[in-house]
Amino acid sequence: MGLKPDQWIIRMARDHRMIEPFAEAQVREGVISYGVSSYGYDIRVADEFKIFTNVHSTIVDPKQFDPASMVDFQGAVCIIPPNSFALARTIEYFRIPRTVLTVCVGKSTYARCGIIVNVTPFEPEWEGFVTLEISNTTPLPAKIYANEGIAQVLFFEADEECRISYADKQGKYQRQQRIELPKM
Repeated sequence: MGLKPDQWIIRMARDHRMIEPFAEAQVREGVISYGVSSYGYDIRVADEFKIFTNVHSTIVDPKQFDPASMVDFQGAVCIIPPNSFALARTIEYFRIPRTVLTVCVGKSTYARCGIIVNVTPFEPEWEGFVTLEISNTTPLPAKIYANEGIAQVLFFEADEECRISYADKQGKYQRQQRIELPKM
């Protein structure tokens, strides 16, 4: 009989250093939860943010993103302006094995407040701190709590290794150490 999903995550974290730091159980007391869940891992947001601002009236262009449209902020609570967004990074560093792909979805506590977390899949052999996009879809300012849960990563293991991994193609966001803006 195979491992239960939560046991598989614990084994992969130990054997492959897939998630560091790693919480083997769900931490919930007084915080938005993080750590191992039934079928995934609830990641935390660090205390570093880049908050979108329109003070320069720039156009958002993924091919020529203007860093001046972001304001750096560090703190225990980040306030995202109404109908705006912030970039952040995870506390956890990920090393995804060649046979694994992940999908990341926002936590329901934030979603029920109109705060949406968007993260692209972590491809096989991608590694680094995850850059998170946190959208405030409401007409009111929204609070984000650093060092607490923000999203859940779901892991999918293939029966065989992929043909070309993120490392093989030398992906532009490989081994990111900080919040990364769009690159070409």
